[in-house]
Amino acid sequence: MVVMADGLDVLKTCLRHFSEEARELYLNKHVPYLECPPSPLEFYREWIGPNKPCIIRNAFNHWPALCRWSPAYLRERVGSKVISVAVTPNGYADAVCGDRFVMPEERHMPFSSVLDIMERKVESEGVFYVQKQCSNLTEELPELTEDLETHIPWMSEALGKKPDAVNFWLGDSAAVTSLHKDHYENLYCVITGEKHFILIPPSDRPFIPYELYQPATFSQGEDGTFEVVDEQNADKVPWIPVDPLSPDYERYPEYRQARPLSCTVRAGEMLFLPALWFHHVRQSHGCIAVNFWYDMEFDIKYNYFQLLDSLSRAVGQLEKD
Repeated sequence: MVVMADGLDVLKTCLRHFSEEARELYLNKHVPYLECPPSPLEFYREWIGPNKPCIIRNAFNHWPALCRWSPAYLRERVGSKVISVAVTPNGYADAVCGDRFVMPEERHMPFSSVLDIMERKVESEGVFYVQKQCSNLTEELPELTEDLETHIPWMSEALGKKPDAVNFWLGDSAAVTSLHKDHYENLYCVITGEKHFILIPPSDRPFIPYELYQPATFSQGEDGTFEVVDEQNADKVPWIPVDPLSPDYERYPEYRQARPLSCTVRAGEMLFLPALWFHHVRQSHGCIAVNFWYDMEFDIKYNYFQLLDSLSRAVGQLEKD
């Protein structure tokens, strides 16, 4: 048992040094700003390859959406369109709630009804968030694509492909995206309002707790109350239980070693969120954004992360045993 404990300590020390070295060698202490979009080669060399986030200004000033997308314009243009909306009692969709991983109730409703709620013209139980991540801009709201580009030319050239999805976001200020990661190179463009991101690099994976949860879905009854309904015969879902806004260090002491970066992306700004970075998102009320998901290259960088992930899970299991 002593030998096993010594080995576990050695492994934890190696993982901690791995994270520390990443910060020393290439990670920034803050998310830097670029005043204009770079060339495709420069962007790949300086940001995609090294897997580092940045905020880019003046990247989509030419989009009509920046001056057009008022509630009045959206009502006139797409008010009658029926769209998918996530509804929760507390603003947390796809998040840990007690001992469950709970997904939102997915509701289909006219866009104008969503605007009524965002403008507080009507009262409604629950928190509403247009967040359907299936290229909902092009699939549900194609009328709006003439107000922007459906890909980012210099990003598409840098990667040699078009985005896999273009997503439209419109949210209540209470709507929160819990800490998670994606396998996409993500360009996140804020049209109105602002988004607040907490970012954690993949090299901090040893300090990010994962647990397995029974998947479930929120369901709102006729009286307006919500219940949690388990997904029957579904495998348990691995998810991050820690809330970076109020981390429980007593329960998750390793998270103290993570070094989150916080940034605010304002209207007219674009965040490059690299693949595999953990992120947590909030927004101002009624914020509108569009993001472009480019599938990551599943190359040696992905292999390295999978190894780091496996070692981190092994440490967690050994500590439980």
